[in-house]
Amino acid sequence: MQRKTYSPEFKEQALRKAHERGAKTLASIANELNLPLGSLKNWLKESNKSGGTNAPTSGPAANWTAAQRLSALTESHGLKDQALHAWCRERGLFEHQLQQWRTQFCAIDKPLVTPQDGALRQAKQKNDQLERELRRKDKALAEAAALLVLQKKFQALWEGEEK
Repeated sequence: MQRKTYSPEFKEQALRKAHERGAKTLASIANELNLPLGSLKNWLKESNKSGGTNAPTSGPAANWTAAQRLSALTESHGLKDQALHAWCRERGLFEHQLQQWRTQFCAIDKPLVTPQDGALRQAKQKNDQLERELRRKDKALAEAAALLVLQKKFQALWEGEEK
């Protein structure tokens, strides 16, 4: 049997149809295109390996990066029941994995640190230091004022005895 070769444009069109198939199966798309199912599956594998899609459709879900997981969560957010199950089947996922990823993203223990947080922390430390210094100087000023008042009273007392 002679091997049939396909143009790159045809492969691209077939891959696009396969990625955007919705509820259709790969077999039905292969039949529509008059293409062997094995060829379509091989092309999909090759496109996934070369980074042809933004979300992986093969491989264990544990190997997905955080960005890919977030992308999967946003794509599947509005889906319910059968639509969600079909979406998960297309990508080789389970619904419980999506739920687990959602709880992981929502349960961040500490707030995200931004470069401005360091500047804010330094500004607060400087403010605290200046407030401590201000309190110390206020106490010193009050003490000096009290000493001056006592000194004037003492002088007034001695002047009264000399007369």
